[in-house]
Amino acid sequence: MTAQTTPSTASADTAPAGKCPVAHHGYEPFQMNDPFPSYAALRAEEPVMFDERIGYYIVSRYEDIKAVFDNWETFSSENAQAPVRPRGAAATKIMNDGGFTAYSGLSARIPPEHTRIRSIVQKAFTPRRYKALEPTIRENTAALLQKMLARPDRKGDFLKDVAYDIPTITILSLLGVGSEMVPTYKKWSDSRAAMTWGDLSDEEQIPHAHNLVDYWNECRHLVADAHANGGDSLVADLVQAQAEGAEISDHEIASVCYSLLFAGHETTTTLISNTIRVLLGHPEQWQQLVADPSKIPAAIEETLRYSPSIVGWRRKALKDTEIAGTPIPAGANILLLMGSANRDTAVFEDPETFDISRPNARSHLSFGFGIHYCLGNMLAKLQDKIVVEETIKAVPGLKLAEGEEITFGENLSFRAPTTVPVTWEQ
Repeated sequence: MTAQTTPSTASADTAPAGKCPVAHHGYEPFQMNDPFPSYAALRAEEPVMFDERIGYYIVSRYEDIKAVFDNWETFSSENAQAPVRPRGAAATKIMNDGGFTAYSGLSARIPPEHTRIRSIVQKAFTPRRYKALEPTIRENTAALLQKMLARPDRKGDFLKDVAYDIPTITILSLLGVGSEMVPTYKKWSDSRAAMTWGDLSDEEQIPHAHNLVDYWNECRHLVADAHANGGDSLVADLVQAQAEGAEISDHEIASVCYSLLFAGHETTTTLISNTIRVLLGHPEQWQQLVADPSKIPAAIEETLRYSPSIVGWRRKALKDTEIAGTPIPAGANILLLMGSANRDTAVFEDPETFDISRPNARSHLSFGFGIHYCLGNMLAKLQDKIVVEETIKAVPGLKLAEGEEITFGENLSFRAPTTVPVTWEQ
């Protein structure tokens, strides 16, 4: 789950020369409870808006966002993993003294480096590995569901009881790490989300900085252990590829681990939570899946469109350019609102309606587009599919608990519910 933060205007940038501060159309960068009305206003009134509060150009229409993703030569991904709020002096010292040199696995790298590393890592994401993970995912899901359903009060939190652990165990298995490390990795993951996409004060950054040092050192340890002992894991596969002549360094393998341990479970926890949350919020469509589980993949694609884990991703202009006629100066930071693109009426009919039979749901931009399209998308959807299948099998009468508000953590990019309260009949 992403850490909750409070946005601050103290560090807001000023508008570019010649451009006056503009109305924000209801858009609040870090507020995630219901950003969709503001997205609609942005698309209609100012599809490319400079937000002086965070110093980013906000892009909200589908075709514009897709075009930016596709033009990596002009719009670089190098700022995708940069802290939204610069690190304070104390956090910087902690991380420097701790030897923290982690860099993005793939999402913030640019060609030719990105092309080289992705081609090597992609070979390790094989169907054989996915198939080997499936029985464990199913077994863990069934066990967690039974534990939740054993409660006599018939009340649970699907996020914490099921969705929280499944993706972490899966990724740790992929990397050859025992499930007993789940709480530790979750703590590190929360710190990464807060430090990179949150708006923490200098003082609030300090404990997270210590966690990130530990996180990075563990990634380096995984690589060293694979060199010493081999093993059947993605890390060992990459080390073996290196030994066979693949051009990938230990630091790059560790950086892949650093990114995968976060991206591979954080957004999948949210995807699972959102799939259950949205389907139960539309009980007639939940019952369609109960009657015909073959519709589950389509329901997952519609969830990705309607309520994605990531609603905004960043790019940087490398030269003077424009987006939809709006001048964008070289060096400008850009925030692409995929959560808005997924509800653009130019692409999706009646986009505010959740419809698992939507014919073009897969056209969503929730996994990005172009050379940085999410490498782990199939694994994320596989886990979500298994969880929905096992949940329907175990408790077809699952319902959202009445009278309990579902809120979302404050964050620039991730829209993650803080709870998914559920109930069921005996």
